[in-house]
Amino acid sequence: MNRTDVPDGAPAPEASGPRGLGGLRALAARHALLPLRVFLGVTFVYAGLDKLTDSAFLSANGDGSIGALMRGVRGTSAIPAMVDMALKAPVGFAVALAIGELLVGLGVLAGLLTRIAALGGALISLSLWLTVSWAVTPYYYGNDLIYLMAWIPLVLAGAPYCSLDGLIRRRRRATA
Repeated sequence: MNRTDVPDGAPAPEASGPRGLGGLRALAARHALLPLRVFLGVTFVYAGLDKLTDSAFLSANGDGSIGALMRGVRGTSAIPAMVDMALKAPVGFAVALAIGELLVGLGVLAGLLTRIAALGGALISLSLWLTVSWAVTPYYYGNDLIYLMAWIPLVLAGAPYCSLDGLIRRRRRATA
């Protein structure tokens, strides 16, 4: 069908080859989550490394410490019991948080066990929203809630393209 064969009022057919518009749309749809994966992965790797290399943060007391942060948000937290648990061993909590962020970020960047890594990122973001940024008003000024929402598409879809998960899946199919 060429342009002159299209009935009046009907949309023109799109080119569907690899160079046509349909091919570009399919390519864009397949890779739509890649920018989100890269952003969240880089951000969480950076956050984890930043915490692990910040001696002030990895302290129970003092300016910029995890202990001071947790004591400061305890009264405004949605779940003060979570903050109390962190305050029992603030340095251990800080190290666990940093390592968790680092592993989540690396997993999402590599696309390895992506859904599990994204679930870990969502849980970290949820816990930070319910504790650290719960009292931020209006709610859209707090960043932890949007991070939580950003993880959900990766929890649902994983990383089928440009990922180790996709490579493993293709190799399994090839040998089956």
